[in-house]
Amino acid sequence: MNKEIRIGTRESQLALWQANKVKDLLEAQGYTTTLVPIKSEGDIDLVTPLYEIGVQGIFTKSLDLALLNNRIDIAVHSLKDVPTQLPKGIIQAAVLERGPVKDLLVYKQDTSFLEQEGYIANIATSSVRRKAQWLRRFPQHQIHNLRGNVNTRLQKLAAENWDGAIFAAAGLERINVRPPQSTELDWMLPAPAQGAVVAVCREDDDFCKQACAPLNHLPTALATRIERDFLRTLMGGCTTPISAYAHIENETVHFSGELCSLDGQQMFSVMEQAPLEQAGLIGKAAAEKVLSEGGDKIVAQIRNAIK
Repeated sequence: MNKEIRIGTRESQLALWQANKVKDLLEAQGYTTTLVPIKSEGDIDLVTPLYEIGVQGIFTKSLDLALLNNRIDIAVHSLKDVPTQLPKGIIQAAVLERGPVKDLLVYKQDTSFLEQEGYIANIATSSVRRKAQWLRRFPQHQIHNLRGNVNTRLQKLAAENWDGAIFAAAGLERINVRPPQSTELDWMLPAPAQGAVVAVCREDDDFCKQACAPLNHLPTALATRIERDFLRTLMGGCTTPISAYAHIENETVHFSGELCSLDGQQMFSVMEQAPLEQAGLIGKAAAEKVLSEGGDKIVAQIRNAIK
């Protein structure tokens, strides 16, 4: 264990929290590690909406290159940011036990505006999925683009004349910045793999594969694989209005998935369940069901809109 494992990470507070979590778990096994912060394209351009950038893996690309160029040995990501197709030569080494999966509304004063008929609220998010789901429920509201790390987005919300902004609960809670003025959006289905952290390494790096293996949480790995199968079968990209959540109860996998049009006016939803030992293909099957029932037309519309 005398080899030092170089852990690549983005520079935001949340990314460093995730990388330090992996660092601590590896060092608890006796490994020597060091963090290597690397800027991503998604951290540099904080203005352009993600769907306009049109690059899969906008938050992971720089780390992938560093990994393939042997500048780092492991890269740590939010799994929801990782493209469903990993670059050649890179493999998923471990998925850590999942944190909170829900989305939150952080609001300025209170949430009474949600009940006011005819009120045009101003809500901020950079997520195509959150935008579509919000507009489906509140079609009269105005959506504003909000980019940057968690702290930057909270500051922007405070400075702008907006009613609220949508965040992942995991991001705010992991770095202890969830404001009191926040509420869980129980009705909003999360992004595939939301709340999960992944470590990836080079395919030929047996040392790192062995080091990461004990970090892999099998229930989380299975649930997120099912969700990402749903995403991959429908579209393949992470900047799409696709939601999915799988969880295990009493040896049974329960899965929910949604595909929305970009404006939220159309939606296909699916719910499936299967015994644990038979659940491997449940995400793919659910996506195929959505496509066969008319979801293919929404997929075609989305592909044309984001070209």
